[in-house]
Amino acid sequence: MKENAIEKQHNWKNLVRETFTDRVFLGKALMVALPVTLQNLLNTVTQMVDTIMIGSLGASALAAVGLANKYFFVFGLLNFGICSGSSVLAAQFFGNRDMTNIRKVLGLAMLLACAGSLFFFFPALLIPYRVMRIFTDSTAACELGAQYLRIVCFTYILNALGVAMIFMMRATGNAKTAVYTSILAIIVNIFLNYALIFGHFGLPRMGVRGAAVATLAARIVETAALACVVFRKGSIFRGKPGEFFGWSSIFISTFLSTTLPVIGNEFLWGLGTTLYSVAYGRMGDNAVAAMTIASTIEELMMVAWFGLSSATAVLLGNELGAGKLEEAEDYAGKFLVLSLSMAVIVITLLFFMRRPVTGLFHADAEVADLVVRILNRLMLILVPKSLNTIIVVGILRSGGDTRWCLFLDTSGVWLIGVPLAFLGALVWKLPIYSVFMLVSLEELYKVAFGLWRVSTKKWIRNIAIEVQ
Repeated sequence: MKENAIEKQHNWKNLVRETFTDRVFLGKALMVALPVTLQNLLNTVTQMVDTIMIGSLGASALAAVGLANKYFFVFGLLNFGICSGSSVLAAQFFGNRDMTNIRKVLGLAMLLACAGSLFFFFPALLIPYRVMRIFTDSTAACELGAQYLRIVCFTYILNALGVAMIFMMRATGNAKTAVYTSILAIIVNIFLNYALIFGHFGLPRMGVRGAAVATLAARIVETAALACVVFRKGSIFRGKPGEFFGWSSIFISTFLSTTLPVIGNEFLWGLGTTLYSVAYGRMGDNAVAAMTIASTIEELMMVAWFGLSSATAVLLGNELGAGKLEEAEDYAGKFLVLSLSMAVIVITLLFFMRRPVTGLFHADAEVADLVVRILNRLMLILVPKSLNTIIVVGILRSGGDTRWCLFLDTSGVWLIGVPLAFLGALVWKLPIYSVFMLVSLEELYKVAFGLWRVSTKKWIRNIAIEVQ
């Protein structure tokens, strides 16, 4: 046993050394990860600026918009599931240089994403107050949130189309373009937020409704810009309308067997994590405001892993599609090393920056103290949380092992996270930061079984060959 332990330690040291000396691997990883990270960073910073602006309107306004966005969060995860599952196939088809099937993947992804958006659009448009009542019993938050939802719901179908196009570009090695379209949308969003929330430049003061109008305008600009780029002359996605449809039975079967577990995974995971917000919403506006701020900071931290997990899925998918199975396994280990290294850096930064960053939101002393306490607990679970992102979204999905991802995510949320959220908030009456820590225990469960699944190598699979 001692010899095995020494051998494992030696192999781990070799893996770490090879990760940071393999220039080819690092070059490929950075080519995808950096643009995706930058895009997510810009979007998160924009959300952070929105939160700061809305926070100046009071805790009820901040809680209202935060909870209204939880409704979008569930749709966003459904949309992410459709497009992420589709990109698994697109990445492998690209590795196999099968451009015909790549267009068919895009067509089916856009169709399903748009259909999914309608299930969220109509309730938000027709019964927004009832939607808000799901999350909170605060009358003020429900009224403000309903105003916001009735406008922002028109962004849902635009988001469905935009995310589908972005994921297809990433899967085919073009992650940079989406950064430029995001920058354009962000400029529009921030300018109109400032103008419409507070009534500057001769425009009306609209409060939370102004934030919704700004978001809608930004999504219109971004979606139009993406469509111009994706379907431009010379693009691999440019083709006759019929090339995006006409799917064979084998194609449909492979698509559904790969994407349905991802869709179910993201939707059920998103629904479960939304129930956390339902529990938090019963703890008062200050608790919700604190979680809204802490969640924004957490998202800012996690952008690096969104980029890294995207790079993992794309690179491993390309290698698997090209039949390079050993290279894919080697890359998987190196991505885990990169994730651990980034976690150490981010935890260190958060330790020193948590109070100054919290101060940017102009929250009152009680809310600010709650935010800092939540962030203290976040540092404790960041390592398993970051590894889980790489394992589920990157490694396992790249080879189509999506059913295991479905099991891992949903069991963690529904068997551990959701019960502990309601027990902590409603039964044990714990403070918000303690409830957050209880919920986060699911990350420990997931990382243990996730690493085990990676070690079985059952995810190493060439799906592209199966469709031919």
